[in-house]
Amino acid sequence: MRYKNSVIFCFLSLFSGFFVLFCGAFAASAAGGGAFRYWKASAEKGAAPAMNVIGFMQPHVIKKSETLLDIAREYGLGYNEIALLYPDMDSWAPPKGEKIDIPSVWILPPARHEGVVINIPEMRLYRFIPRQKLVKTYPIGIGRQGFKTPLTDTRVAALIRHPDWTVPPDMREKLGRAIVPPGPANPLGDYWIGLAIDNIGIHGTNFPWGIGRRVSHGCLRMYPEHIKSFFYEVEVGTGVEIVYKPVKVGIRDDKIFVEIHPDIHDIIPDMYKHAESLLKERELLTGVDHKRLYRAVAEENGVPAPVGIIAKP
Repeated sequence: MRYKNSVIFCFLSLFSGFFVLFCGAFAASAAGGGAFRYWKASAEKGAAPAMNVIGFMQPHVIKKSETLLDIAREYGLGYNEIALLYPDMDSWAPPKGEKIDIPSVWILPPARHEGVVINIPEMRLYRFIPRQKLVKTYPIGIGRQGFKTPLTDTRVAALIRHPDWTVPPDMREKLGRAIVPPGPANPLGDYWIGLAIDNIGIHGTNFPWGIGRRVSHGCLRMYPEHIKSFFYEVEVGTGVEIVYKPVKVGIRDDKIFVEIHPDIHDIIPDMYKHAESLLKERELLTGVDHKRLYRAVAEENGVPAPVGIIAKP
C-alpha cells in the first residue's frame, strides 16, 4: 500500500499578480510526510499577512474491508483526525461505498517555525525547513493519562537504529524481563530519536494503530514508514519544541480560519473565549463571523474552519 500524504508536495507560484497554491501528487512509495510551502508575515507596513494554512481536503470512497484506521494511515493521518471528523462512524466497519472527506489540511502551530514543533492536542509533529519556507508534518501517538508527554523546549540528543527497549519498572513483572532487543516485539520499532529529557524520545512502533492516540509512557510514536524518513531529517542538536495549542488561528487567501482540537488535558476553562482572545491578539477579531466561530468551537473536529475575512483598513 502507498501512503498518500507522504507523496504530496505543495508550492506557491506568482501567476498574473496573484499567489496561487499548487498541489500535486508524485508517484513514489511511502517514506515520510509531504513538504508544504508557507510564509510568515513581514514586519513592513501593508505587507501581505502570513499564510499558515497548509494542505487540502481530499475525497475517499470507502472500500470493502477497509477500517477508518487503514484509511487514516493511507493518507498519513492519525486515528484521531478521522475519528474527530466522523465520530459516529464505526471505526472497524465503516459503510462500504460511502464518500468521505480526508482532512489533510492543517494550521501551523504558533511556534518558532524552526527545527521540530510538536503540538500535543492535535497529536502532530511539524518539521520546519525555514530557509526554503517548507514544512513537513507527521501524525504521532502521545503519552497516555498519567504519563503525559512533557511540554518543553529541548533538542535531539541521540539517534539510534535498532534500539533496545528498557522496559518501564511497572511492566517488568508482566513481561518477565527488563530489556527487549530489536525485533517485532520491540515497541520502539527500528528507530529511536532520544530527546534531552530523561527517557523521552520519538520512535517507531510495532502497533501502528496507536498513532493518533494517547498510548505511551510519555514518548512520541510514529508510523514505521514515517520514522524511517524522519530519522534522517534531524541530527543531534536539532531543536524540538513541544507545545499545547488546542486552538490555532490561520490565514489563507485573506480568509480567517480556526482549527479546534479537544482540550485533552482540561487546561482551558472556556474554549470560545480562548479562541476570541487569540483572534484579538492577531488583530483579526473584527473580521470574524461569531456564529461561525461558535460553530467551529462546538464541533471541535480538528479541521481548519473558515470564520471570517480579513478586514480591510
